[in-house]
Amino acid sequence: MEQGHAHTASTQTNSSSKKPPPSRQRLFYEANTIRWRKFWDRLRGKTRPSISVMKSVEGIIMSSWLNVFMIFIPFAWVSHFHAAWGHSVTFALCFLSIIPLENMFDWGGEQMTFYLGPELGDLLTITMNNAVEATLAIILLAHCELRLLQSTIVGVIILHLLLIPGTAFMAGGVQIWQQDLLEHTTELNHSLLMLGVMAILLPTALFSALDRGGQGVSNALPDGYSQSLVNDAVRDKILRMSRGLSVLLLIVYVCSRVFVHSGPEGGQSSDTNNEKVATQENALAHSTTREEAGGGKDKEEEQPIVGPGACLVLLVITVGIMAATAEWLVESIEFVREEGNIEVEWFGLILLPIVSFAADGTVAIVDFTLSIFRHVTGIEVKEPEPLARARAIDLSIQFALFWMPLLVLLGWWIGKPMHLMFDYFELALLLGSCFLVNYVTADAKTNWVEGLIMITFYLMIAISAWFYVGQPELTVMLTCPGSVADALTTGLTEGSG
Repeated sequence: MEQGHAHTASTQTNSSSKKPPPSRQRLFYEANTIRWRKFWDRLRGKTRPSISVMKSVEGIIMSSWLNVFMIFIPFAWVSHFHAAWGHSVTFALCFLSIIPLENMFDWGGEQMTFYLGPELGDLLTITMNNAVEATLAIILLAHCELRLLQSTIVGVIILHLLLIPGTAFMAGGVQIWQQDLLEHTTELNHSLLMLGVMAILLPTALFSALDRGGQGVSNALPDGYSQSLVNDAVRDKILRMSRGLSVLLLIVYVCSRVFVHSGPEGGQSSDTNNEKVATQENALAHSTTREEAGGGKDKEEEQPIVGPGACLVLLVITVGIMAATAEWLVESIEFVREEGNIEVEWFGLILLPIVSFAADGTVAIVDFTLSIFRHVTGIEVKEPEPLARARAIDLSIQFALFWMPLLVLLGWWIGKPMHLMFDYFELALLLGSCFLVNYVTADAKTNWVEGLIMITFYLMIAISAWFYVGQPELTVMLTCPGSVADALTTGLTEGSG
């Protein structure tokens, strides 16, 4: 009996001494706490060698030879406040000043990748690459230059779809016969690009379908407008439709970024991922052998040359300088356009987007020239990566699925009638560009000939846009400030006068 009581007591003591297993909520909390601690340590640079402020400043100054263009920034500011220099000089100086600022955005984003990790780092780099275009677009929206804003949006997208990747593929193809793209990203890009274009197609097609042969109605206006279509009621419908589509585009973009930056290789199957890892390991082994033979100089490039705090301060200062410079560039646009007799379409489709390409284009042209020179002279150069990043296509996707709908919603907030009904000619350009890019990247491989094809199509667009005057009814539907009725009344009065 006593033994039974003793056994029961010992059993109770053992059971009470055992701790219950931690719950799933507790494990989830602990795992995320460790994860955030690691991220915070990496963001503060605890996992990398410490970089002093002076070393960071030196690294910023020596980051690129394009920094010499910063000498134009004070002259651009002086030209803005000193009206005697003229608006053309102000525009040219602001144009040149944006080149080093755009390059600083790119370089700063790549440096922050060391501290943010590959997922957030790539997203920040893409966002910084779009900073120039986004700044110009927001300023155009605030100045009510909606027609020019729409042309600039289309111009930025086709620039990132055709000219920038085409230049990269052509420059890289001089040194390597064929470059590979990430297959899963390429396939997803095709769908995202077409979705962005379809969001523009739907309101534009709706306006065209409402026409129902309005060209031949008896109450057509002298300028060719159909009175039943070009009015405030129809514009209100287009605006509400555009805002709903913009919300959906933002949701899709956020979900696509979650998919790309999660799982093995951003959503690939494990088998495919293992094959790519093995391929990359073999390539790494060969490259390591070449590095050892060449002194291992590439290893130093894998470390950041600026501290995280200094890099954040750099990006904040660059954003401030960019905002002021872009503001003064936009203010001089109308005067330059009238003096040069340049149509709004060509100014928005070609000239303004080129501002964001000036830095990358200059570097690409110099590298391309040096590559040809070294190839002719027989000087050995380091073989470029066989993997073509095609980051410019990601930039066009972000601008179409994030910045464009954000501009529509921002216009709604500040009372600017920005909508997704675009010019028919611009819509045709977008569709043609998407088709060509999809064909070029369908096999996830590129070469210099395909790059040349993309550049040629962009030049064909530039030539065609020079002779295009724009769609008149769209200009009236984008009237800002004021209503469509006021714009029609003003147009009729001027026509009769």
